[in-house]
Amino acid sequence: MSGSDILGINYSDWATIRSGSYFKLLNAYYGKGGQVSDSDDTTSSSTSTSKDSTRTLAVIESDAKSVEKSVAALQETGDKSLFNEVTKTDENGNKTTGYDTDAIYKAVKNFTDSYNSLIDEVGNSNTKSILRAGASMVNVTEANRKSLSDIGISIGADNKLTIDEEKFKKTDMSKVKAMFADSSYYGTEVKRQAGRAESYAKSEAAKANTYQKSGSYTYNYRTGELYNSTI
Repeated sequence: MSGSDILGINYSDWATIRSGSYFKLLNAYYGKGGQVSDSDDTTSSSTSTSKDSTRTLAVIESDAKSVEKSVAALQETGDKSLFNEVTKTDENGNKTTGYDTDAIYKAVKNFTDSYNSLIDEVGNSNTKSILRAGASMVNVTEANRKSLSDIGISIGADNKLTIDEEKFKKTDMSKVKAMFADSSYYGTEVKRQAGRAESYAKSEAAKANTYQKSGSYTYNYRTGELYNSTI
């Protein structure tokens, strides 16, 4: 057996990352043995070739977009960059210049929340390409465990992210910037994998477009409407 498989998993690290969401994703991916299941949310009197329910696909697409949006906010440049230093004046008229740690914390907290939601929902998928994207996200996060820990973000036993607000705000914000801003590897790679999950969910959703017995064509998948009505 080689050192890593098609998901880029290093088997020497298997014992440390086999629990939680990561193991769930791998178990789902390999356990299905390439088999696909029928959608559990088909339209009456119609046929769908989708492996996942329309609800699952809608939530995956929505959560993936949230991850992409949260990373994009951290990667803004120019005047919109969260990592521009600002000058504040206290009640005594004293001026200080530095990062707006409250704004940066809020943006990173939004990222961790979105990330956790996507990992949870991807684990419910029966689509191998979606499972691969989810496993890759968790894999790159695990590879950056030490750097994330340095800025107050820990990876739990379930592989979800938790941010320690006090530790985060005391961190040198240049370290946070190195993890998320501009073209940073971690932020960019997570956003890329989330984009893959979104794209695969859309492709799978197209298979849920079905013909009724009457001959009419029904589009089962409407992200916003379906998402809002099923959560």
